[in-house]
Amino acid sequence: MSIHIAAKAEAPVRAVAQVRAVPGKGLEGDRYFNASGTYSDRPGPAREITLIESEAIDAMAKDNDLTIQAGDARRNVVTHGVPLNHLVGREFTVGGVRLRGIRLCEPCSHLEGLTRKGVLSGLIHRGGLRAEILTEGVIHVGDPIAPAETRLTAVQLPRSAAREH
Repeated sequence: MSIHIAAKAEAPVRAVAQVRAVPGKGLEGDRYFNASGTYSDRPGPAREITLIESEAIDAMAKDNDLTIQAGDARRNVVTHGVPLNHLVGREFTVGGVRLRGIRLCEPCSHLEGLTRKGVLSGLIHRGGLRAEILTEGVIHVGDPIAPAETRLTAVQLPRSAAREH
């Protein structure tokens, strides 16, 4: 796993060892946290954190003979061995930070303009996941990514029903 942030729109991304995730804001130091990203004028949680599978980047290289570095995908977290498309609509954790998958992060012509021709078609339907940050915390390189535990709510039976059992 790797973590990437960019200070402002179109700025080069840089890899970091850890980053603070803040609900309603994004990743500290990233362009969308600072409201200086290309699409910061479009409010909502969809830009708080983005993830992409390293396998998708590798597949694009193999299928399209098009190689980019992990950070060049301009997603915040590059995962390995985690099928992200299955996390749309679900809560999951990255280390101690809880997230909710919002929708797929399809590539756009802006990304292709910042990288190279062919990235748009090479990442269609495998461009990653947009997620909302639900709890504040620090995400570290190497943190496990897992579905969030479902908490069962205890139901108290009325006294009369409890005696019958």
